[in-house]
Amino acid sequence: MSFHPMLEHRGSKPIIIAGPCSAESEEQVLQTARELAALGKVDLFRAGIWKPRTRPGEFEGVGTIGLPWLKKVKAEIGLPVTTEVANTQHVFEALKYGVDVLWIGARTTVNPFSVQEVADALKGVDIPVMVKNPVNPDLKLWIGAIERIYKAGIRRIAAIQRGFSHHGESNYRNVPRWQIAIELKRLFPGLEIIVDNSHICGRRDTLLTVAQKGFDLNFDGLMTEVHPRPDEAWSDAAQQVTPEVYGREIYGKLQFPMPSTDDPRYRENINHLRHEIDEIDDELMALYARRMKLVEGIGRFKKENNIAILQTSRWNEILERGLELGRKKGLSEEFVETTLKAIHQESINHQERIMRGQ
Repeated sequence: MSFHPMLEHRGSKPIIIAGPCSAESEEQVLQTARELAALGKVDLFRAGIWKPRTRPGEFEGVGTIGLPWLKKVKAEIGLPVTTEVANTQHVFEALKYGVDVLWIGARTTVNPFSVQEVADALKGVDIPVMVKNPVNPDLKLWIGAIERIYKAGIRRIAAIQRGFSHHGESNYRNVPRWQIAIELKRLFPGLEIIVDNSHICGRRDTLLTVAQKGFDLNFDGLMTEVHPRPDEAWSDAAQQVTPEVYGREIYGKLQFPMPSTDDPRYRENINHLRHEIDEIDDELMALYARRMKLVEGIGRFKKENNIAILQTSRWNEILERGLELGRKKGLSEEFVETTLKAIHQESINHQERIMRGQ
């Protein structure tokens, strides 16, 4: 797939999207847009017209009556506008009122039938479309949604990283799992990725940290929920900020690293360090292969003596020892645990082949 930039004439400038979670009234929409436009930084004004909610009875958006408000934002304030669509009717109504960019939400991305309905409605239309990651951490499902929009003839496509649902305690509303978006970027280098820090955080105090993380990873833009009176917002109040706070405490404090540089000193130093990393990676692969040969020897002993592959006490010993050693070496527990679990699973796979006589 070959993608075009979502916004024309942007150059290397990041895509900045801001606005309320939901359009609540004409006054609220226009006030937010005026205050954001005054910052001179916003490329797209966002506002949810239709809001898919988890449970019935919650506020599900004002519906089509809010689209003229977005049209006024364009005509009177001069900001292009974007909103979420989830079905054919949403697409037709948004196009009728001149919405500049559409986005597909996480609850829609998770359903290929719904994405295909939106894609079919977009055939023959030249409009940028942003695709949020699905609710669950499923890269193939995310790619599938992008492919469906692409096959409808849309080339100005961007992905939105808004985090993934999880079970248990977390500092995030939706855990970012950055590696999934990084892998998407690796597979499709021309695809722009926008960080939705509001939905990742679910609260105001971490919005800057998550936004900066996205730009440090060389992602292409930021989508943030902004409301003139956040505590009175009809949806997702805890994660919204005022335009003033957004301009001063979030956008105003962001740093935008360059993707690269032609400085010969930088090139020389980084190439040297990368060469050293490549050498270490070669050594690691050789060590992993050597380890698996030893694992296969253990597998043969287990087969001869009819012993189960999984030895929980030994696995606990390896994990605890590795975590302790990692702490001493300055490695995060998450990294050590993830690495050791992957090695352990590969060891089990090798022993299973031995047990089956392969």
